[in-house]
Amino acid sequence: MEDSAGALTNLLASTPAEIKCVESMVFSSFNPPPTYRRLHGDLIYIDVATLEGNKYCITGSSKSFYVNSSNKNIFDSKPTKQGLEASTLVGLLQKISAKFKKGFREVLDRRASAHPFENVQSLLPVTSWLGAYPVPEHRRDAARAEDSVVLSYGTELIGMQRDWNEELQSCREFPHGNPQERILRGRALYKVTCDFVDAAVKGAVGVINRCIPPINPTDPECFHMYVHNNIFFSFAVDSDYEDISKDHKPDCQNGSSRSTKVSSPDVITKPDANHGKSAEVVDSKSEEAQLADSEQATYASANNDLKGTKAYQEADVSGLHNLAMAIVDYRGHRVVAQSIIPGILQGDKSDSLLYGSVDNGKKISWNETFHSKVVEAAKQLHLKEHVVLDGSGNPIKLAATVECKGIVGSDDRHYILDLMRVTPRDSNYIGQEHRFCVLRPELIASFVEVESIKQSLKQKVPDAPVASTSDAKATSVEGDDKSEESSVHTHEENDNSSSEILFNPNVFTEYKLAGSAEEIAADEELVKRAGTYLVDIVIPKFVQDLCSLDISPMDGQTLTDALHLHGINIRYLGKIAGMVKHLPHLWDLFSTEIIVRSAKHVIKDILRQSLDHDIAPAIAHFLNCFVGKVLGASTKSSLSNAQSKTLKGHENSQTQKSTKGPKLSHAAVSRKSLSTYSHLTSDGIWFSIKEFAKSKYQFEVPDEARLSAKRVAVLRNLCRKVGITIAARKYDMDASSPFEASDMLNLQPVVKHSVPTCTDAKNLMEAGKVRMAEGTLNEAYALFSEAFSLLQQITGPMHKDAANCCRYLAMVLYHAGDTAGAIVQQHRELIINERCLGLDHPDTAHSYGNMALFYHGLNQTELALRHMSRTLLLLSLASGPDHPDVAATLINVAMMYQDASNMNTALRYLQEALMKNERLLGPDHVQTAVCYHALAIAFSCMSLYKLSIQHEKKTYDILVKQLGENDSRTKDSENWLNTFKLREEQVNAQKQKDQGANASDNAVKFLKANPAFLQAMKAAALQSGDRSANVNRSLNAAVVGEGVPRLRGVDERAARATAEARKKAVARGLNVRNGPAANHASDELAQILKLINTASGSSTSASAKTEESASEGQATNGSVQNGAATDAKSADINVPPAPANQPVGLGATLELKKQKSKQKS
Repeated sequence: MEDSAGALTNLLASTPAEIKCVESMVFSSFNPPPTYRRLHGDLIYIDVATLEGNKYCITGSSKSFYVNSSNKNIFDSKPTKQGLEASTLVGLLQKISAKFKKGFREVLDRRASAHPFENVQSLLPVTSWLGAYPVPEHRRDAARAEDSVVLSYGTELIGMQRDWNEELQSCREFPHGNPQERILRGRALYKVTCDFVDAAVKGAVGVINRCIPPINPTDPECFHMYVHNNIFFSFAVDSDYEDISKDHKPDCQNGSSRSTKVSSPDVITKPDANHGKSAEVVDSKSEEAQLADSEQATYASANNDLKGTKAYQEADVSGLHNLAMAIVDYRGHRVVAQSIIPGILQGDKSDSLLYGSVDNGKKISWNETFHSKVVEAAKQLHLKEHVVLDGSGNPIKLAATVECKGIVGSDDRHYILDLMRVTPRDSNYIGQEHRFCVLRPELIASFVEVESIKQSLKQKVPDAPVASTSDAKATSVEGDDKSEESSVHTHEENDNSSSEILFNPNVFTEYKLAGSAEEIAADEELVKRAGTYLVDIVIPKFVQDLCSLDISPMDGQTLTDALHLHGINIRYLGKIAGMVKHLPHLWDLFSTEIIVRSAKHVIKDILRQSLDHDIAPAIAHFLNCFVGKVLGASTKSSLSNAQSKTLKGHENSQTQKSTKGPKLSHAAVSRKSLSTYSHLTSDGIWFSIKEFAKSKYQFEVPDEARLSAKRVAVLRNLCRKVGITIAARKYDMDASSPFEASDMLNLQPVVKHSVPTCTDAKNLMEAGKVRMAEGTLNEAYALFSEAFSLLQQITGPMHKDAANCCRYLAMVLYHAGDTAGAIVQQHRELIINERCLGLDHPDTAHSYGNMALFYHGLNQTELALRHMSRTLLLLSLASGPDHPDVAATLINVAMMYQDASNMNTALRYLQEALMKNERLLGPDHVQTAVCYHALAIAFSCMSLYKLSIQHEKKTYDILVKQLGENDSRTKDSENWLNTFKLREEQVNAQKQKDQGANASDNAVKFLKANPAFLQAMKAAALQSGDRSANVNRSLNAAVVGEGVPRLRGVDERAARATAEARKKAVARGLNVRNGPAANHASDELAQILKLINTASGSSTSASAKTEESASEGQATNGSVQNGAATDAKSADINVPPAPANQPVGLGATLELKKQKSKQKS
């Protein structure tokens, strides 16, 4: 399978040359100003070295900037003799350095020439997985060195530290009754949350690099907690990979390093009818393990907590607050960052706990005021108010999960946290090991909507079905007011019915539920129906949309977004992969995503064990094992030696009953064994990947996946998920070790956050899409423009929703005929996508494709083709060359070449697209029919209508099979087919006429070139006469003088004498021989007849019947008509030629007449 390793060097644009204005500019070592100079207004001293080689010490005072008289070691505050002074620092530098003035002007001009959006800072910048190659030179920069010395990991260097919680809660308490108030509130919330995420990322890096001390250093390392910059940090463990590691311990008895699957003694497994395995916890579980299960956050619980925080944030209940939250993955560790509840660190949280439980339901707190706020939020989240029993058997009424915690802070605000199960459990994954497998909020919303529609239909149908139909018709006939009233009424009915569909979040858990058995069974049945709805309806519909290309994800990120949008959890990747196995591109996409996600956990475990100086070599070695072929002594070693030692040490500590609990394999283990990554092999890495995929996703990774995987796409996906940046050079992917440690340029944190979204703008965009689908472009343009204006005021232009608005605006303008305006909006979208999503994101590729189509609409084909080339490059990096979107792009490129009259290149692109679609989608797919139709159009432009009919016929057959004869696309194909047939008939008729005219012209030219033959032909015509009337016609009628008009220039008397002599000879039965001249004339006549027959032999089937009847008449009459062009056309090439020894022409005619006369006598 083709890779795009060579395209990596073309992805990053060449950076423009740096414009230097000064050699250096740093804070002077004379700082801070002495007290006696402060009295004169001195604020700061700056040392500047200009490009001319001069050095100055500049004083910044409250009055102005000026150059003082200080030398290298002694400070002198007096101004220089030149009296260089200015009110701004830039103005002073322009006076002392001409090169600074010139360079600064160039900087301003470059900024001014760029698009305004390119100068806007992105609050959530995207990281790139490719870095510049060759690596830029690292030059001295004193200012950069000063910044690194004062690295604060997100804290403010001057002034007080920011109180993130107070800022966030104050912004949420802003009024939001009207649009202007909502804009101010949304902008404040977005800015504070983005600043919190930035500080959380920097703080998490400091925590993982051990630059920030924990607040509980005596506890086990996995329970360490950190407080920095008013942000609380804690670790989350990768429980999924640890469970697999425990199940695949090395067999130490026989000394082999081969891993064997051993069931954990603490877990009894049994087959589950739904998915994978379910486990029941037995009593042998240790107290430390129970502590870890109850207190230690896992990857799944952290993800669910973030989703729950977003859900309550969107519910936006007045008086109910939640925390700012971010999840940071770095160097194999996952750190959860949260804002701090006021007073929570100064006392026991159980004293301020008003709602929920901190001990797994043994004691459940409850408060009426808090409960009323939670109930209000639960209605929007479709959660049911229910009763549970605490450890003492007391009934407690809750509207949330038992493990959630409602706390009142010292600021008297009500906070709810630990929202790990805001949605109900997934009934398809039941068991203790699946305790965090919950349904997605998108699925719950979809299920509630479907159920509410069913309930409303059940209520309407038995009452008055006819009235409902008549009402619907009346609504369509009446004006807009009544239709709006009807839609509002229907929406209210759906809201009322959906409010009745509420889920109990505590079913299928270890908590005891109160109430009757029927009520509990009904709650469980509702959750089961939601799980069944996911498996039986949502997933098959999603697969159908994938097969029909209504949904076309290109890489792992777009696939994840599509799954989440439809309410499908990532754990169903294996199930969906089995359903799309018949489509190669979907099978590759899903299998690649499963492999990359499994490999992510493996490399994270390696990074957790690596020392600081081993990070780059460890990453390079893993990538070589993953992509290349690294051999070793062991063939199925899923764990490194250090990991095996870690597990053995953990078992020994458990046996010795250590009281410190489990530890993270972070630094202690790594110090005992150096370069543990060097023991890894390709077989061992892939064995671990296969085992994780089988356990997590119920997916069997095929053995040929190592060879058939799209290596560049896999590498890109893995680097983006882990945060790896590699050099953008051409790699030999077929080598055993394609990567080197020097190719690893950076390891960046990957963050998930709870940044709020702009609901008003999204609603406007949805309304605009509806108007655009209806064809009301003016209204759609107004809605999209208003949405973009809102986003600019709240989030700024650097936001993916703003990019979507620009794309829709471009589409509206393009359909309205304003192609130039569409290019302006599309250029905006392209800039935003590159800044917010990345240079190689599929949406960025589609932005280039749309831009190319718009340029093509302005007849700028060369510019359009350059954008299309960039589109193909980005798509090949994201998904590889085998994807339907790549084929669709090839069709667009072919159309551009076709419009440029470059038909050979267009046909080459079209044939390549056809081969891709037939291989990926099958010969009967609608997209394959599109390729056939494009080829038919191309052949039509080349006047090859037979090929056009052939390809359009295939298009029609596919559309009839897939869509039916009544579909509009099928009818369009039928019209094209008829058009091609009509054009072919017209061309054939014209060709027939041209061929006849050409034959006559050729005969005339021949006769002019051979005057002797012309004389002989005229004499033969005089002798033979007109014999085409009847076979039994008298020979006297064949005399030239009687049957043929007289010709100018012919000796009539000689002709009559010759005819009379022949006539008498024939009457006596004599065979008159032809002389040499006659034979020569007959040969020449044979040539002209052959020429005429050859010219008329390429006639079409439309005139076949006419030619056949003419040949039959000719054979019946037994004569060849001379001198008429119409007779030349009617000659049939199927008439067998005369024998070689018998001349064609006059002699043949006489011989035929002789035979007939004998038969008559």
